[in-house]
Amino acid sequence: MQNKSHAVMAQRVEPNSSLDDFPTPPWATRGFIEHILGVDAVSSLTCLEPACNRGFMAEPLSEYFAEVTASDIFDYGYSEVKDFLGGDYPDKSFDWVITNPPFKLAEDFFFEAQRVARVGVALLTRTVFIESIGRYDRLFSKYPPEQFAQFTERVPMVKGRLDKKASTATGYGWLVWNVQKQPNGSKLGWVPPCRKSLERDGDYDLPKPRNQSSKNSNQAQLQSQLKLI
Repeated sequence: MQNKSHAVMAQRVEPNSSLDDFPTPPWATRGFIEHILGVDAVSSLTCLEPACNRGFMAEPLSEYFAEVTASDIFDYGYSEVKDFLGGDYPDKSFDWVITNPPFKLAEDFFFEAQRVARVGVALLTRTVFIESIGRYDRLFSKYPPEQFAQFTERVPMVKGRLDKKASTATGYGWLVWNVQKQPNGSKLGWVPPCRKSLERDGDYDLPKPRNQSSKNSNQAQLQSQLKLI
């Protein structure tokens, strides 16, 4: 008999033309900073979030970095609209580039990010991203990450909105590169259980737009989507 439970059926599979609209729960970003990068290590640095969606990753990043710039190829009503892969950002213009990239463009995002970043690149990806001979040949054999940090808890991501009650069958982890030097082998790490301690009141409310010129109609539409739980 087929298992049709929500946790099994909620697989993150998107067509090639999709914007891959899966907002990141803020606690997952806080867990990465607090348990992997380190709060003190980033407190004086700058960060670019180039696939910021509605701002659910950029906002917690702003709690730790001295300055965070956010953009996205689509106008979600939060930030500047910019195609990260279009080459608009100068070389070495930010200390870190940290994002949850579209899965099918994650390799392209890395190559552009390592050009833009001065210190490091971190991509939140499905755990299965570290598989595949082709990806090993194109990416990991030439640019091995310094660390892959696997979430010990599942990180529920729902298309088009955040849902505090959602579950998922998909595992996620952070790929971390030091662009200043190539590591002598890649380290496997874990983000320990942290949702309970790092989830905040208001995390599931739509962040206020950074780009005040964004259309009010877009903001209202996105707010209504988030309430459809």
